[in-house]
Amino acid sequence: MTSVAHQAAPLWGLDPDAITLVAQRENAVWRAEGAGGPYALRLHRPGYRTADELRSELEWMAMLAEGGLSVPRPVPSLNGRLVEEVGGTAVDLLTWLPGRMVGKQGALEGIADRAGYMRQLGGLLARLHDLSDGWAPPAGFTRPRWDRPGLVGDTPLWGPFWENPDLSATDRAALDEARTRADADLQALDSMLDFGLIHADAITENVMIDGDRLMLIDFDDGGWGYRDFDLATVLMRQLGNPDYPALRTALITGYASRRPVDPAALDLLLMLRALTYLGWIIPRMGEPGGRERSLRAVTTAMPLVHAYLRGTHA
Repeated sequence: MTSVAHQAAPLWGLDPDAITLVAQRENAVWRAEGAGGPYALRLHRPGYRTADELRSELEWMAMLAEGGLSVPRPVPSLNGRLVEEVGGTAVDLLTWLPGRMVGKQGALEGIADRAGYMRQLGGLLARLHDLSDGWAPPAGFTRPRWDRPGLVGDTPLWGPFWENPDLSATDRAALDEARTRADADLQALDSMLDFGLIHADAITENVMIDGDRLMLIDFDDGGWGYRDFDLATVLMRQLGNPDYPALRTALITGYASRRPVDPAALDLLLMLRALTYLGWIIPRMGEPGGRERSLRAVTTAMPLVHAYLRGTHA
């Protein structure tokens, strides 16, 4: 990827000797120094997103930035394109946001007012949804769909979670029942649930903090989905904390200051969000830490499954 990054930098008029690798997750992210401040040069994993999906992501982010939301702003190349291809790898450039990542694996590092953080994040997600509702996506706009088929269909977005090898026979039986019931529940609720463009991954690794300002990064999984799914994604990483009830209330309060929340739907989507990680980890089991992540996903998901089947909530 280093050679690709060095070839890509000049397409934006950047010096290839002034770039530094800062993150290697689903995409490789390089910090690039240049006129106008630092930038994030992103090299996308081949085959994960189509060119149309990447352009759509960037068009959406540009609209959000123009609307005043604190998100990275896409920067066109010298050729006027939002996405360039170098050696079969899609590349784009974003403005670099100040501040630091909130934390890893749900940790709210250095944040004394934890409930205050959640209230602010809830309001930020509601504003993202407001701006998205007021926007008419351009022709050709296409993003993943976190809808009923994408969550509990035969080919879920993040893979067949029921095939995770760390599930016991008892786990699989419970998952099968929960999947069938969730499919029926979503079908019954479908016309009543708030549906539109969502970030879909506002975990602590994807929220930046600078003073008292929160900013969202990494729209890679963003697309069409149930709005409460954004809240469920945030809450899933906080389930094991003693102050989880207070954090949940604060997140809902912040979001509800602008938009309605359906608590029953939130409980359902919280379980379904946990199930997605059972599928996500399957092709990554051979990576360092893959097995530990898988076991953690099972430990997180199964209590939610059993609570759902009992008719209770987290």
